[in-house]
Amino acid sequence: MTKGIVTERAGQKITVFVPEEEKSYRGIPLGKVKKKDKVYAGDRVRGRIVDSESFAIEEIEERKNLLIRPPIANVDKVVVVSTIQNPPFQSYLIDSLLVVYDYLGLDTVVVFNKIDVLDKEGKEELEKWFKIYTAAGYKVLRASAETEEGVEELKRELSGVISIFAGPSGVGKSSLISKLTGEELRIGEVSRKTERGRHTTREVRLIPFEGGFIGDAPGFSRVEALNFMEKEEVRFHFPEFLRYQCKYSDCLHLNEEGCEVREALKRGEISCERYKNYLKMIREFVPWLKEVCD
Repeated sequence: MTKGIVTERAGQKITVFVPEEEKSYRGIPLGKVKKKDKVYAGDRVRGRIVDSESFAIEEIEERKNLLIRPPIANVDKVVVVSTIQNPPFQSYLIDSLLVVYDYLGLDTVVVFNKIDVLDKEGKEELEKWFKIYTAAGYKVLRASAETEEGVEELKRELSGVISIFAGPSGVGKSSLISKLTGEELRIGEVSRKTERGRHTTREVRLIPFEGGFIGDAPGFSRVEALNFMEKEEVRFHFPEFLRYQCKYSDCLHLNEEGCEVREALKRGEISCERYKNYLKMIREFVPWLKEVCD
């Protein structure tokens, strides 16, 4: 049978790209695939080319992973895109995304986009957050779809893998994807009233790129870690916490005796902003935080 990859799933429309033909076909599920299985963008499938436009999908290969939002399979890397201004930076959303994708076993890259439009205050804020995420252990890039700064470095990160871009609407995900792939995507503006982006992407599709694929998927403005994992698991997905060994293995880094994470926070080795977001994720409060971080 011929191998292909599903590059688009929008309603009943399925598109299958066949690498050996370097051509896309309309996918038609047959047999048990039609009866039992749901086909997702990113699925690696087997079947046969029926005619010049159609590909019969007879098998779906075992998935490496499956994301629900956006609905896409076999993702290798997630580019978490944000802006400092226009729209304003949302640290809790970005930290939540990073925690959830780490829980799902995906590599992440943090990209601060639209750096070309920052004023003096915005540039200072960018440097602050760039240092925070770099110190936490993330790969962090500065980028601009307009000036193309950071685009070549991002290309190197995404070559040969299936990647998706995540982050709130209006931060320029589609602009970056267009600059990387040459594909013209719908690009929205940031609402002056809400300072948030308007949704311009409504379906999931994969665009061939440098031996891999880039996913163009809908943006979203909310994700909660506790919808994916237990409260006790969240701490394992803050990489800077893992550098410290607390007295008790079940330490939640709150008020426990011998908490090395709390001591690192006091020494400034862990950022207050990240720790505050951790508390918000697990819905906890600690009375001593004000004197340490304010």
